[in-house]
Amino acid sequence: MPLPLIALFIAAFAFGTTEFVIAGVLPEVAAGLGVSIPNAGYLVSGYAAGIAVGGPLLTIATARLSRKALLIGLTVAFTVGQAACALAPDFFSMLLLRIAIAVAHGTYFGVAMVVAVGLVRPDQRGMAVALILAGLTVSGIIGVPIGTAIGNGFGWRATFWAMFGLGIVAIAAMAMLLPRGNGGAAPPAGLRKEVRVLGRQQVWTCLIMMLMLMLCQFVPYTYIAPLLQEVTGLDAGMVPWVLLLNGLGATAGVFIGGRLAGWRLMPSLIALLALQAVVLAVIYAVSPYPLPMIVALTVWGGINFAVGTPIQTRILAWTADAPNLASALIPAGFNVGIAIAASVGATMLSAGLPYRSLPLVGVVSMAVATLVAIASYAWEKRSGQVPPLVSAAAA
Repeated sequence: MPLPLIALFIAAFAFGTTEFVIAGVLPEVAAGLGVSIPNAGYLVSGYAAGIAVGGPLLTIATARLSRKALLIGLTVAFTVGQAACALAPDFFSMLLLRIAIAVAHGTYFGVAMVVAVGLVRPDQRGMAVALILAGLTVSGIIGVPIGTAIGNGFGWRATFWAMFGLGIVAIAAMAMLLPRGNGGAAPPAGLRKEVRVLGRQQVWTCLIMMLMLMLCQFVPYTYIAPLLQEVTGLDAGMVPWVLLLNGLGATAGVFIGGRLAGWRLMPSLIALLALQAVVLAVIYAVSPYPLPMIVALTVWGGINFAVGTPIQTRILAWTADAPNLASALIPAGFNVGIAIAASVGATMLSAGLPYRSLPLVGVVSMAVATLVAIASYAWEKRSGQVPPLVSAAAA
């Protein structure tokens, strides 16, 4: 893989860590800023809202900028934001800073994916997307535990100073490794065309599949700790180790999905969606039994991210002539899907359904996604459509 992709990965790792590490130090942040833990939770939901709403808007507003300059600028905003969070005097200031960083986050991932696929051959696009996504999964395995440990040992503000240092590294990597001419400020496609390409069936069907994937993943994952403790019978101390295995599976799945996306994207995607429905059914069946449950959750994590890579690769391929808005909608769509999934799970539990029932939502959602993928592929084959050429802005 080209060295510029490594620079993009480092920044993706930084953004992913700052999004998720807040959960690890939330009690300390709440105490330090004088708010309750439930109120401090708005630092998580506010971040998701910033990605979902602000990311696409900033992406469109900056469409005329050089891609390299924009990516470095977003990472500078991230870095300055970490220092500001470390110095935040009160909760309201912290919340506003988190939202501002999230807007940069949403824009970064959309632009970085467009740049990444423009740096490689068409058959390598899946692996390029996979490397950017790996920044998120590796942040969960390495960045979040380290950031949490720093917060526990030296105070939560030290966590943000560590993130500030990571931002400096990411800025230097992109300044040195991203080619000067990458994504030069070619005339953008224009807002009308950016919106029009979203009407291509390959794009909106992928967005449906993305929503179904989030339901499959986050309805159970949001409540994974009580599911493992109350249904599987694991001790609370075992839960982080199970989540680590799930994260390792996810990281492997990212690259498996990248390979499959570069080989036979749609047949692979259909097979993965169908397989995931089976895995969720297995999770439901084995949830009372610790060892089979742990194995099933590890496989589940791998397939979740193996599916995500070809979905995003397909969106980028079919919007290559007007990629800005569509690429920004990818991280936005993920965060909207996460919010919906958490609400669905809460509704089910409030209605009196047991934790064990949560994986069944994934069985249904993956069955729907499989049918949508089959219909989309058949429609594409009948019409003889081919993806557009990569635009100059993304090349």
